[in-house]
Amino acid sequence: MLFPSFAWADNFLSGATYSVCFTLHEDCTSKVVFAISQARKQILVQAYSFTSVPIAKALVDAKRRGINVKILLDKSQVGTRYSSTIFFEHNGINPGIDYRPAIAHNKVMIIDNEVVVTGSFNFTKSAATKNAENLLIIHDLALAKKYEENWYRREGQSISSGEYRLLKKKPL
Repeated sequence: MLFPSFAWADNFLSGATYSVCFTLHEDCTSKVVFAISQARKQILVQAYSFTSVPIAKALVDAKRRGINVKILLDKSQVGTRYSSTIFFEHNGINPGIDYRPAIAHNKVMIIDNEVVVTGSFNFTKSAATKNAENLLIIHDLALAKKYEENWYRREGQSISSGEYRLLKKKPL
């Protein structure tokens, strides 16, 4: 055995599945958009940077289909010229701003309490077209529960984008 087992490591549930995508030679954006299109109840999002038009539109489309879409963004996204914050606000999704840590560097979606979308892949055009990134889509209830618990912990430390603008006096 090259590596000892890690006593702290969790196991995937029996029947858990995953798919992986690597940018520059695969279209990871379309995989995220497809995962969003399959949502039946809820999508929780944590994003450091968010400029991807196809992913933003897919989330708004999900909201229009009746899916509960909740988004937490890093504070750097408020007042940023190309951020999706204003787009989301104009389409009925009011992102929370995870402003307390130095950076909220997450790139996560939790879909229907059972699918986790994560990896180095920011939800940006650059991640899809210029950067070497990875994306994992994991179907595992136990893992999704852990990510969801963290999402709600971070939501508890967040404020609305409007409140953050007032706090920092950043215009729209």
